[in-house]
Amino acid sequence: MTERSVAQNAELALLLEVSSTPKPGNVDREREYDDLRFEHFMAGAVGARPGLERAAVGDAVGSAFEHAVEGMAGQSAGNTQFGALLVLTPLVAAAGDGDLTRGGVDSVVRGTTVADAASFYRAFEHVDVAVDDPPDDLESLDVRRGSDAIPELESRELTLFDVMESSADVDGVAAEWASEFDRVFSAGERLLDDSGPVADRASRAFFELLAAEPDTFVVTRQDRATAEEVQRRARAVLDGDEDATAFAEELVDRDVNPGTTADLVAGTLFVALERGLVV
Repeated sequence: MTERSVAQNAELALLLEVSSTPKPGNVDREREYDDLRFEHFMAGAVGARPGLERAAVGDAVGSAFEHAVEGMAGQSAGNTQFGALLVLTPLVAAAGDGDLTRGGVDSVVRGTTVADAASFYRAFEHVDVAVDDPPDDLESLDVRRGSDAIPELESRELTLFDVMESSADVDGVAAEWASEFDRVFSAGERLLDDSGPVADRASRAFFELLAAEPDTFVVTRQDRATAEEVQRRARAVLDGDEDATAFAEELVDRDVNPGTTADLVAGTLFVALERGLVV
């Protein structure tokens, strides 16, 4: 069996994430939205690979992420995997360095620079990303300003890690950056210990992550009460008290998308693949 490269495993992680089912409220191989389809995620994963390859060979994390987003955005639906790429890029960088561990990826993110932060902000110019309005005193650092915010980043000497750490209390992906990617590594270890088809394992990982904490994307797009409802019902699915497929269909109908959890599943799959998950 030919060994895959780090970037190939990252691309495969994105493909396996969207192929797993059910994932309530998310596009998967059985569910789509009218304007966001399974094919868009497949194309987004393929388009992102050149940027992921940059991360794997040691290019700056911010630049690699921006190129991955730019490539991802080359399909007709726009943003498919922005958050997943923000999870994957530092993991890929750590793996490329031969140190895909909590400490290894923590060193990667803490080593980011102001230039990395600037690249991150430019990435928002390629796609529309749902984010909360910043506090009034941080309006000049609103990520939706893109390149226009770079002078402020530079004047404050904010690195990409600084930017992520400042959002860790409201954004689940940023929280991973600030906590050694603990949820991703823990879920990756559980997925490796699981059995059965990988897509089924990924679906179970999704429910476990969703049941553990409110999804911050749901908080942003709806509200915390909805996110907490989704969390409780994910736990009910795991306990056998609610049907997973019916729950998945309902959330699609309600346009409630636990997208942050899906982002973490992409990272989970990558960790598992790099640690020997057989596909």
